[in-house]
Amino acid sequence: MIFEHEIPSGSKLYFGKSAKLKREIEFITSKRLEELGFEEIVTPLFSYHQHDSFDNTDTLIRLNDNHNHTVTLRADSTPDVLRIATKRLGRSVELKKWFYIQPTVTFPTTEHYQVGGEILHGDFQNTLSVTLELLSLIGLKPLLQISNMRIPQLLNEKYGVSIDVLKNMNVETLLEDKNIWIKSLVMMHSVSDLDNLDIYPEDVKGELQKLKHEASSVDYANVIISPLYYSKMRYYESLTFKIFSGNSLLAMGGSYTIDNENASGFAIYTDECIHQKMNQGMK
Repeated sequence: MIFEHEIPSGSKLYFGKSAKLKREIEFITSKRLEELGFEEIVTPLFSYHQHDSFDNTDTLIRLNDNHNHTVTLRADSTPDVLRIATKRLGRSVELKKWFYIQPTVTFPTTEHYQVGGEILHGDFQNTLSVTLELLSLIGLKPLLQISNMRIPQLLNEKYGVSIDVLKNMNVETLLEDKNIWIKSLVMMHSVSDLDNLDIYPEDVKGELQKLKHEASSVDYANVIISPLYYSKMRYYESLTFKIFSGNSLLAMGGSYTIDNENASGFAIYTDECIHQKMNQGMK
């Protein structure tokens, strides 16, 4: 029996203080993004192309349009923002920076409110700086993790490491690898761990140097590196970042390519930010 007051598991309900926090977060971030030259976009809830972006498409909620073509509910804003901006609006709009405030939904009944931005031909450092500034404006200064997706890709393509081991970050299997330098990658956490890269093959060394450059360039106190992090989003091919507070993921983003278009973007997870702010108020 389902009671009248019940809501589906994974869905969101905000009221009183939490609803006010949600509104404030969205107002503060949208105002600053407009000042930085972003323009707002609201994409359709339905999409034909979401499956192109996910390694595991089981999380997508599928429906059919009036021609019986399969559509999915929006589970990720990035691909649709980029495709609409470049293919549908591209001929009439020259703007390169877009932001959105909209939810995503995943199977079976999980809602995620987000504030995000995409910068066509944008660079990693600028996107990361914008994300950190927005979090600071809403009163959060969490842990920043920087990664380079090309490193786990190389380990899989050239050095015999299973992609499933990397996706699941199976530390025991990685530590049993015959290559000492792979074991060393597992132990890397601080930027200073990137000071001596002589033991690594040239291709991996080059990607570690990119990681070092970006991690050293960011003006932020609480930074770690994770060279073996593997994103579930297919379009990330290079530098990425995740921003945590405890076990909560507050934001993520990075450089990516979709349909041969290079861009960078970020998503701030509003629900987790509200949770953090509510906890701050209780202390």
